[in-house]
Amino acid sequence: MITPEQAVDAVNKRFGRHAGTRALHAKGTLCKGTFTATPDAARLTRAAHMRGEPVTVTVRFSNGSGDPEEPDFRPDVRGMATKFYLPDGERTDIVAQTSPRFPARTPDAFIEFVRAMQPGVSQVWKLPAFLVRHPEALGGLRAGAAAIKPPASYATRRYYAIHAFKWLDADGGERHVRYRWSPQAGEHSLSGGEAKSRGPDYLQEEIVERLGRDPVRFDLDVQILAPGDPVDDPTAPWREDRETVVGGTLELTELETGRETGGDVLVFDPTRVVDGIELTDDPVLRFRTDAYAVSIERRSGAKRT
Repeated sequence: MITPEQAVDAVNKRFGRHAGTRALHAKGTLCKGTFTATPDAARLTRAAHMRGEPVTVTVRFSNGSGDPEEPDFRPDVRGMATKFYLPDGERTDIVAQTSPRFPARTPDAFIEFVRAMQPGVSQVWKLPAFLVRHPEALGGLRAGAAAIKPPASYATRRYYAIHAFKWLDADGGERHVRYRWSPQAGEHSLSGGEAKSRGPDYLQEEIVERLGRDPVRFDLDVQILAPGDPVDDPTAPWREDRETVVGGTLELTELETGRETGGDVLVFDPTRVVDGIELTDDPVLRFRTDAYAVSIERRSGAKRT
């Protein structure tokens, strides 16, 4: 199995190594606000941030590229990472992206995909060879085609937390769920030409301007998986025929200017869960913490916090 060091090396080779930035999702904007859970969420899990009282959040919108100079108008997966600050001082994170499915079931396959997508003549044969070895990735690539279109705003795209988690309620009941952030402003994309006309930093600039006018709101869709649904496969599709409830509303009101300044290091890690939420055996999910630790240390010399 590939090591976290080898994984980050492969990503750095694909996008370059840029001092002080993340290996992936290098370019982004921090915002802050609150999350308020619904009674449906409180019924499904005893997790502290799902009890209905507003909790403070930090959200980072980003482009998927590991190059911080990549222009916003380039086709790319966008990210939305959310950190919840619980009343007892604990924290928990949701890490989501515009593509509803991950391109690989294992860390090794993902790094093989990263290498296959390296721009150049070799992509002509590397990508087809990858798909022959990993046919499950084809559905994800098709689904991801719409996800990489330039958005009108970070606030007008859906973001999928691709992993499943086990939720435990106050009475000991349990079920597996998946999350999705749905924008209350609706979904809106741009043509490549229109996005380019708005400039290389239009997404960063637009979210600042939008927050200056009104709050940005997302609903947290919680999909309840049925018996037999895969819970440890990040390539599994989001099933529209499964029961889905609104688990809460996220309201962002301003930029977050107090984090990631000086020596501050902010880490969003989907394995950072609290009582009432448990991880599955998804190998990609389990791998992320160690890969993040390598990336964090390379960019800042700090440890995961």
